[in-house]
Amino acid sequence: MVATPKHLEHEAALAQRARDPLGEFGVVFDQQQAHWRSGESESKGVSAIIGAKADGVQAADLQGDRDMRTVRTRTGDGAVMAMVRACREALCGLRVAVFGLAMLCAGSALARQAPDAREAAVREGVVVVYAAADQDVVQPILDDFEALHPGIRVEYHDLSSNELYQRVVDERAAGTLGADVVWSSAMDLQVKLVNDGYAQPHRSPETAALPRWAVWKDEAFGTTYEPAAIVYNKRLLTEAEVPDTHAELIRLFGEQPSRLLGRLASYDPERSGLGLLLHTQDAQANPIVFWQLARRMGELGLEQHSSSRDMLDRLAAGQLVLAYNVLGSYAHKRARSEAVLGVVWPQDYTLVLSRVAFIARDARHPAAARLWLDHLLSPRGQALLAEHLGLLPVRADAGTAGADSAAALLHENLRHAFRPIRIGSGLLTYQDQAKRQAFLRQWDAATRPSVEP
Repeated sequence: MVATPKHLEHEAALAQRARDPLGEFGVVFDQQQAHWRSGESESKGVSAIIGAKADGVQAADLQGDRDMRTVRTRTGDGAVMAMVRACREALCGLRVAVFGLAMLCAGSALARQAPDAREAAVREGVVVVYAAADQDVVQPILDDFEALHPGIRVEYHDLSSNELYQRVVDERAAGTLGADVVWSSAMDLQVKLVNDGYAQPHRSPETAALPRWAVWKDEAFGTTYEPAAIVYNKRLLTEAEVPDTHAELIRLFGEQPSRLLGRLASYDPERSGLGLLLHTQDAQANPIVFWQLARRMGELGLEQHSSSRDMLDRLAAGQLVLAYNVLGSYAHKRARSEAVLGVVWPQDYTLVLSRVAFIARDARHPAAARLWLDHLLSPRGQALLAEHLGLLPVRADAGTAGADSAAALLHENLRHAFRPIRIGSGLLTYQDQAKRQAFLRQWDAATRPSVEP
């Protein structure tokens, strides 16, 4: 069969759709010859010349098996398709070569810049970290960073999530330079700060290794993988009674109210930024079940706390039977040392949050801040977070190194139930004052009923 001009034009259109992000390439078929088009130059004849405008890469002849021969208009369809396939193979080969060359150059540049970046950080001498994480828990990470980077001291400020947010805002308004790195489990407050211009971009091999849900605008970075848990006192609730789904939890509240009256706890979303995040995300994940739980807990005299530590202390002392939506990292760490505490990750769905870190836009010590953030995100830093906070690594390539074996096993068994909270503008919903107040009013109505059961 003879290829018609219309057929050749169709093949040309298909071939020309292949565009390389590193430069522009095109295949042009005319009624005399097939040739490559590149920028302003064209080359026709026995050899096909590929041109590239990416980073100064010059046109290169394709030799050997990839030589492209003249194709006449009377060539059969099979030959035309072979030509198209050969063009595509040639293009893929060059794409790999150019990309490899670009990465090699980038790697060389990074290697040259790394000593300068470290020297700049040492000259700064300190990195100021505002964090909503207990210092005694993260102290091993601080010590490790200072050991790896002699001459750089970590000035660590341990704050509640709401206090941290307000301090950052107030210092900016007063023209005071405070934090270099801001690190908090209140993901929504962190995203609001980033959205409002309090952060600066950072790109490195460590940030590139994060899952997509853990990065926003190259400014906000998830550093941990922390499921929200149900925590209970093993002496007050038998293993057979422990609920492992939200439906079973509601059933437990209905069947044994006398045992649980005044002995349940959760976060207060008005005083705890983390509590507001978890409760609002829970309400979005399964609104019917969440509000049923809230009402039942309210009828049983729910205690509301601003910190995980208070709830865990009261659970360990036998003053509480069960706490809902507790930050799993703290709970799991305490359970390893206090056998009376049990931790459950619901099998129907389990929210997973990540402590979000960003470098302050007006950081006084930007070089040291970049080193600190990359340390948190490195496989070494991830292993330390896992070992000392009872976390699972946020990086997929870090495996479960350093993580508690029981937590790692549970993660494998419940992977389908975990619902990571994506870092992004969706977290701003309840930062709108009207929506926030509407949620808090509904929460108060459910958990603080005027009539006792």
